[in-house]
Amino acid sequence: MTPEDQPADGFAARMAFALEKDPTEGARRTQLHLRIIAILLTWLVIVPILLIFGLTGGRRGDAIFDWAAFFTILGPFVAAVAATKNRRPGLGGMFVVLTLLMVLPAVAIVRF
Repeated sequence: MTPEDQPADGFAARMAFALEKDPTEGARRTQLHLRIIAILLTWLVIVPILLIFGLTGGRRGDAIFDWAAFFTILGPFVAAVAATKNRRPGLGGMFVVLTLLMVLPAVAIVRF
């Protein structure tokens, strides 16, 4: 029996396993992207509704604007957490930067 015919063990087996492509990667990536799209669409709908309701609604006040500012920061943060949890650090980093950029509009909304 030659060494090539023997089963790989140790380091060689781990390297062979690491080089194989994960068959569930495509489905997991698709599910993650759909989840992030749902989070962002919800975020893009809730914040303007709260702002419009705070400006024109019967119960105008600071509480509505506080919630709008909270959701302004919460949307990208939840997307960043979902991306990093599913091993997509580049996408998660992009949403972390967006979260930090949303601090300025949130402060402007609270002072509004």
